[in-house]
Amino acid sequence: MAKKPIQFQLNGSSKSVFVEEGQNLLEVLRREVGDLTPKLGCAQGACGSCTVLIDGEQIVSCLTLAETVEGASVETAAGLANGPTLHALQEAFMDGFAAQCGFCTPGMLVSAKALLDKNPSPSRGDVIEAISGNLCRCTGYEPIIDAILAAAGNGHNSAGRYSGSGRQS
Repeated sequence: MAKKPIQFQLNGSSKSVFVEEGQNLLEVLRREVGDLTPKLGCAQGACGSCTVLIDGEQIVSCLTLAETVEGASVETAAGLANGPTLHALQEAFMDGFAAQCGFCTPGMLVSAKALLDKNPSPSRGDVIEAISGNLCRCTGYEPIIDAILAAAGNGHNSAGRYSGSGRQS
């Protein structure tokens, strides 16, 4: 099968890879680029474990052809932190015990980031809708929803830095 060169931005860094025709983005991110944060869950686009942002829009990478990201900006959970400084969402997930087994966490974080980028002060309903494409078998969703609301309400700013503990007193 013929390979095609593509170039894209991954978490702010330029990437150039050869992809096979019909190869999905998830496979390219994990095998060719080495970003292991998007997870292979259902391989049918139903679980959200492989959610990434392409030019700011959340998509499931298992159903996205890799060649379609030519020239695009791709963001994964690996790109949330700024060096040792965690993103507000990552801090809030830790503080609120929103990640148990951790398998769904990267997709949840990316979906939550997409929401907060568009709506920095979401309602509980907005959060529920934003993560509705992500399945979690461990938490029962309440800690995840609470963590996203905490990140939005406790010091989340446009740089994604977190200045609050997220803990309620």
